[in-house]
Amino acid sequence: MDRCIVLVDAGYLLGAAASLLAGEPSRSRITVDHAALIQGLRERAESDTERPLLRIYWFDGAPDRVPQPEHRRLRVMPRVTVRLGALTRSDGRWAQKGVDAAMHAELTELARNRACSDVVLVTGDGDLLPGMMAAKEHGVAVHLWAVQAADGDYNQSEDLVAEADERRVLDRTWITKAVRAKEFGGICAPPPAPRPEIAAILSAPLPESAMPSRSERGAREQDHSQPAPSENGTQERGSAAKGVPTPKDLAALRAPGAQATQHAPANATLRWSSDKGWVDRPGAAESADAAALPTLAQLTTAEQRWADREEDITAVSGDPYEVGQVFARRWMGRLSDPVQLQKLSTMYPRVPHRIDGELLRYAARFGLLAHKDDQIDEHDRYAIRAGFWREIDVRTAAEHAPAGE
Repeated sequence: MDRCIVLVDAGYLLGAAASLLAGEPSRSRITVDHAALIQGLRERAESDTERPLLRIYWFDGAPDRVPQPEHRRLRVMPRVTVRLGALTRSDGRWAQKGVDAAMHAELTELARNRACSDVVLVTGDGDLLPGMMAAKEHGVAVHLWAVQAADGDYNQSEDLVAEADERRVLDRTWITKAVRAKEFGGICAPPPAPRPEIAAILSAPLPESAMPSRSERGAREQDHSQPAPSENGTQERGSAAKGVPTPKDLAALRAPGAQATQHAPANATLRWSSDKGWVDRPGAAESADAAALPTLAQLTTAEQRWADREEDITAVSGDPYEVGQVFARRWMGRLSDPVQLQKLSTMYPRVPHRIDGELLRYAARFGLLAHKDDQIDEHDRYAIRAGFWREIDVRTAAEHAPAGE
């Protein structure tokens, strides 16, 4: 049929782009506008082949084949299909497994079924040579695209280059329309749009009762400047000089018979699991209110659960901020008692423990876990909670707005 298909080896495309723009093939050194990249591939393919596009296949690796946020964004774009292989770590380096085999199988199947007249391959791996030869035998024209090499040499298999019907090079000018190198220090260019909701949570002040007095701060500074000698004659800082307690310290304070100190009140707790600072432990009434709030699972029927899963797969990109918004929107929409929403609003910026745990477990479905230790990145956690609170704020503001506004 007179149409074209694009098969993209994402590891090759983005790795070669990173080498060209950042000097090394690590994809963490670049930031990618996937919408612009897909649009650029489509326009270039239709121009080069003079055929309308049928589909772009995006082949990439992912830990345990779990779609990452970028994969979720890609697979809901028009005319884009994502195929994932495994991503494994060996000797400190990540390696894709099964991506080449998947590309080979797709290429030969498309050619055998005469699904297209032209195939564009964005890859450099010589393992695809048999698939390219098979496609040509079925009457398909094969276009091979390369990313401009950083050293001016080839970054593709010479056999692959020799077998292709047409060859094009995606140069630096084309690449930089959608890909940017991160600046030194890890700041992307252009910088991401500011999120005031995240900043508000990060900067939420502690209660005055939790802040040390001026005399205490002076005593603390004196303790830091004059460490006490230990029994063996060496200088050590006393335990009172510790400004921020660890969760272990807090657990010890709550143990039976534990004594409070001037720097660690017995009723202290941490505002977030990763925050540095004290807040007073909430009173019994507030704890009861938080415990009485239903979880999303308790509010969700079997039919709603199926619809939620369908929406997660087809419409939710996996952006941490968006994940928090989606969770909050579902939770609020299924509440039968509006008083419960008002109770939750008064607890800002702390999400009640049961709901917070459910929120983070929901976020983990979208590949937001850092696979090193199965934890969600700290900035992502703040973004998830900020999205949650933003949606709560929008809903409560709408309910209290005067009629006609």
